Amino acid sequence: MDYVLQFGQVAGQVPYLLGGAVVSMELAVISFGLGAVIGLACASLQAYGGRVARGVAGAYVGLFTNTPAFIQIYFLFNGLPEVGVLLPPFAAAAIGLTLVAGAYLAEILRGGFASVRRSEVEAAEVLGMSRLQTIQHVVVPHLLRTLFAPLSGFFIWMVLGSSISALIGVEELTGRAINVSSATLRSIEVFLVAAVIYVGLTIAATALLAGVGRFAFRVRMKVI
Repeated sequence: MDYVLQFGQVAGQVPYLLGGAVVSMELAVISFGLGAVIGLACASLQAYGGRVARGVAGAYVGLFTNTPAFIQIYFLFNGLPEVGVLLPPFAAAAIGLTLVAGAYLAEILRGGFASVRRSEVEAAEVLGMSRLQTIQHVVVPHLLRTLFAPLSGFFIWMVLGSSISALIGVEELTGRAINVSSATLRSIEVFLVAAVIYVGLTIAATALLAGVGRFAFRVRMKVI
């Protein structure tokens, strides 16, 4: 094989690829943030809800953890137009990733709920706190301390997993790498550069999360 690496044509596209990295991060932040709200609600229902509420939350988690994320995103983007609902590629990807994140975060948070000491919950009840106040002031702070590391790891997974949105035309990092590869025909060089950007992106995000965890929750995390 006489293939020779030539990065000259790719070098001029680095700013364009970095712009795609920003879109990847936006998708990850939106889907993780909204997914965390859904996950907390589902975990709360599974821990404290009635039989029907637990069943609904369990069905949601089961559906979205046992089907590929691409199928869900594909349905939102190509299936909903059949009933008159048109979603832009970014919106379809963000909603699909949010639903997936909500299901997986519900499972992570459910384990955190189980680790809350019964004495802390009973103390909140003695103080006259409602169930919602107990979750807000007792359970959530406990979850943030004990689950900050796995939640941070899941966020990094969301950053990398956002690449699936390229398949419906979202111009995040992978999507833009595909565009540059098609224009320059230097696929190996383009995706090597994209890989380096992904590594830099995840290291930067991990370092930021480690700093937040250390100073806000006294949690120590390895950056690399």
